Amino acid sequence: MAIKTIIKKNTYFDSVSLMALSTKANGVEGVKQVNIAMGTSMNKDVLKNTGLLQKEAEEAKPGDLMIVIESEEGYDPEELLVKVEEVMQRKEVQGEEKDLTYSSVEAAVKHHKDAKVAVISVPGAYAARVAKKAIREGLHVMMFSDNVTLEDEIELKKEAHEKGLLVMGPDCGTAILNGKGLCFANEVRRGSIGIVAASGTGAQEVSVRIHDFGGGVSQLIGTGGRDLSKEVGGIMMLDGIKALQEDEDTKIIILVSKPPAKEVADKIYAEVQKSEKPVVICFLGGDQKEIEASGAIYAKTTKQAALKAVILSGVPEETINKHSLNMPLIEEIKAKLNPEQKYVRGLFCGGTICQEVAYLVEEAVGPVYSNISKKEAYKIGPMEVSKEHTFIDFGDDSFTQGRPHPMIDPSLRLDRIVKEAKDPEVGVIAIDMILGYGAHMDPVGATLPAIKEAKAIAAKEGRHLEILAFVLGTELDPQVFDDQVERLMAEGVTISSSSENTGLLSRGFVSKEEN
Repeated sequence: MAIKTIIKKNTYFDSVSLMALSTKANGVEGVKQVNIAMGTSMNKDVLKNTGLLQKEAEEAKPGDLMIVIESEEGYDPEELLVKVEEVMQRKEVQGEEKDLTYSSVEAAVKHHKDAKVAVISVPGAYAARVAKKAIREGLHVMMFSDNVTLEDEIELKKEAHEKGLLVMGPDCGTAILNGKGLCFANEVRRGSIGIVAASGTGAQEVSVRIHDFGGGVSQLIGTGGRDLSKEVGGIMMLDGIKALQEDEDTKIIILVSKPPAKEVADKIYAEVQKSEKPVVICFLGGDQKEIEASGAIYAKTTKQAALKAVILSGVPEETINKHSLNMPLIEEIKAKLNPEQKYVRGLFCGGTICQEVAYLVEEAVGPVYSNISKKEAYKIGPMEVSKEHTFIDFGDDSFTQGRPHPMIDPSLRLDRIVKEAKDPEVGVIAIDMILGYGAHMDPVGATLPAIKEAKAIAAKEGRHLEILAFVLGTELDPQVFDDQVERLMAEGVTISSSSENTGLLSRGFVSKEEN
């Protein structure tokens, strides 16, 4: 394998464009991986950590574009560079309607006077400045950008709040406003259930389960992961609740998040007590008594939150397929695993999914090590070797600085799947496959080679390795849900129907307790 680096001086691409380009470039035959990123110090650190940093990239400036290609054996890096650059060429849209580029927020607003929302996807160092301009133009803001300072987030949300505007984010991956999905979103039917969620995949999971259970989504508002911290004070969560209370199409409200800071939780509960609409709260690991004391309906998991809201919306409970656990399957898989195969390794693109599955596993079969653990004793670095039960969120900032989100480019996770298969104590590798707009158009196709290699490694050593996959999507998503599922099943992969069931199945498979 060889590494080829080229630097394009003073060439800027925003993060969304870079993600799309990287996805296409990583599909070029002969390319092991491509990293297309701006020449910031953070992006260079990513290259260094993955062994791709060369002298040319070290000398790149923040305004320079870095293209780093690692080629497969037998392929000419120079020829691959030509093919990658061809992929990166912007092409004219055929017909009268063409994409328009503006040099400023003000220019875009001038051309689109009816615009209501600005999606910000520039590097974090510049995102606050652009967002501030959008707010002052009277626009709601969705900040897809991450690595925005806490101080900037607080300032932006306070200013927007005073103007009656929403700031979703930073690091907000998902929203659905009046039926239009923004950034990462699934195609779900419209209905009467409104969602305010701190994270992208947690919001996606709830919206998809609502659709699956026969309900529909009115609005989905993302807040960003730090919103419920003591410092930010839940500004966006509170404004989101009020917006849904005022929205005529919303009849039931769901709140999804990790447990808020105590001061923030008190504010949320006070707002919930004033709500004339039913509120379902899923604060993963949250206190049931506190939630119910506010007058809200407690949900332990995202699946339970969706189910309770759908029943409240009028869908008859007896008509809902609740996807109960397959207990005979659990016993079947347990019997296939050797006594020493007692650990689960969770490798996830979605942070909330990672956290929910880890929470359920930890509840039954012991502590979980993770790069997103809040318990210092069980926190591991993103590149550290796994131990015991280990769950990795590949969508965490430590992985996405300078490279696309794993929902778009799964290359880092593919290597880890193979690596985990070599550990004789691993019984289950749990993964998510996230469908929808913005995500990889064929996540299963990209992942199957690693799955096959992992299973072959275990089989050669006389072990059964259980690959458990949760496909998050609907039949309306562009990737074709049934096709993704069928191709996984054809390779002996077990399919889970929800984030909750992924956790329950994982822990059931490795449990050594006799029933």
